Amino acid sequence: MPLIVRSAYRSPEHNRAVGGATRSKHMDGAAFDIAMSNHDPVAFEAAARAVGFLGFGFYPRSGFIHVDLDPERQWGERFPVRATAFAAETPPMREVLAESRTMKGGGAAGVATLGAAGVEVAQNVLTETQTAILPLVPYLDTLRWVFIAVALGGIVVTIYVRLDDWRRGQR
Repeated sequence: MPLIVRSAYRSPEHNRAVGGATRSKHMDGAAFDIAMSNHDPVAFEAAARAVGFLGFGFYPRSGFIHVDLDPERQWGERFPVRATAFAAETPPMREVLAESRTMKGGGAAGVATLGAAGVEVAQNVLTETQTAILPLVPYLDTLRWVFIAVALGGIVVTIYVRLDDWRRGQR
């Protein structure tokens, strides 16, 4: 999961405006305040110590941990231990969309639309070049209308499942 940096480098003016320490490591670009809303504070602290951070400030009420490079010290009260871990990670949106009934209905409509267009192109090419195939042209016209009907059906399905999802509170 991405780290959410709430504060990094601060100019002396900004540091004063936010009430930062007069010799804050933020002004040297050697400190970060990291939000803990999507991370386990204990695991984050262990990882930060492992890569060389020495200064730690704990701000559970504000939801972040301050880490800096030196000297070794810590302040503030640690985050309370959470009874449960974090919510299950949601799958990437492309995987969710692949399972969406809306996308399936829209995909069917798209494929059928392309099929109808392809039939129309083939029909035009065949009528212009092949007089021997002229008896098949009416059937191609019927096939094109079948594809158009399937496309319209896909659009209807898409609209229906959108409304159904909306009624169920899923969108």
